[in-house]
Amino acid sequence: MLVLLAGIFLLHLTSIILLLVATIDNAWWMTKIVSTDVWARWILTNGTWSSNDLPSYYHQEYLQAVQASSILACIFSSLGLFVFVGQLFTLSKGQRFTFSGIFQLLACLCIMIAASIYTDIFHKNESDGWYGHSFILAWISFAFTFISSIIYFVLRKKTAN
Repeated sequence: MLVLLAGIFLLHLTSIILLLVATIDNAWWMTKIVSTDVWARWILTNGTWSSNDLPSYYHQEYLQAVQASSILACIFSSLGLFVFVGQLFTLSKGQRFTFSGIFQLLACLCIMIAASIYTDIFHKNESDGWYGHSFILAWISFAFTFISSIIYFVLRKKTAN
């Protein structure tokens, strides 16, 4: 059981790291000379990257929804990890991991909302770029948070006996 808990802890920690990198790093949309994230646009001029504001044609409401959802996903997943460690020592067997699973499910939904909005609204008509590694990490962290939330709910059932 200790090995299983350590594996769950590592999966949860990995998903937090992926969420943070996806939220902070500047590679949601890339071209040869432009790197865009949910906060700014970086342009390569004369071998130097310079930060610029996002273009005015970006829908600010959708952009703020992506930003807020990404931050909430990081917060919920971090809270879930603290609750997981706390629940190991404080709650009885039948109640363990419920709150951790709920926080991970909320993080899963938040990052799914952020990545879905970004996919649907931004860069639809741009053919010269590609989705960067931060965008891909957001979807991978969606899968990791979903898997860990399911594991928490399954463990809750197994420990209830």
